[in-house]
Amino acid sequence: MSVFRFSRSTLPAMPWKNGGGTTQEIASWPQGAGLDSFGWRVSIATIAAAGPFSVFAGIDRSIMLLEGDGVRLFTHDGHIAHRLDVPQQPFAFSGDDAIDCTLLGGASNDFNVMTRRGQWRADVRVLDRATAIEPAPHGVLLALRGEWRVNDEALREGEGICWADAAQAWQAAPAYEDARLVVVRIVPA
Repeated sequence: MSVFRFSRSTLPAMPWKNGGGTTQEIASWPQGAGLDSFGWRVSIATIAAAGPFSVFAGIDRSIMLLEGDGVRLFTHDGHIAHRLDVPQQPFAFSGDDAIDCTLLGGASNDFNVMTRRGQWRADVRVLDRATAIEPAPHGVLLALRGEWRVNDEALREGEGICWADAAQAWQAAPAYEDARLVVVRIVPA
């Protein structure tokens, strides 16, 4: 895998084991790695019911609301109590934590990044203006709102670019003022 394009509308949705939602995997590294052996993983999830998140020991996680009313994330010991109800605001937490969630309304969609602690680190941010994105050996760009030009590629809302195992730098520019682009740079820890 070096560079490939994707669209949210064509990513297959896999149901969760607990029945609480679905996941659309954008990419994971190394290719073909399972949930117990990936170095990093980027996905979009639909949370349709209250319930526990899967525990991923040794994994650092970042979650960001894309659409919907959001969820309340919490641990039963009070270590974490977070309302994920503002779109496009990444929230980082440890996959070691036993996180539970309740819906704040209907189902919601969120963007998820997981990296294996000690191997990889993810920088997740949302752009709203023209920006030079520093090189990274792995990463994902996704047009959240509006259209973007990244290098010579045009991205419409819901379209993205993923790259792996090949350092890439990008020049990103929105087509208009209200556009948003999520940038995930994955670098060695």
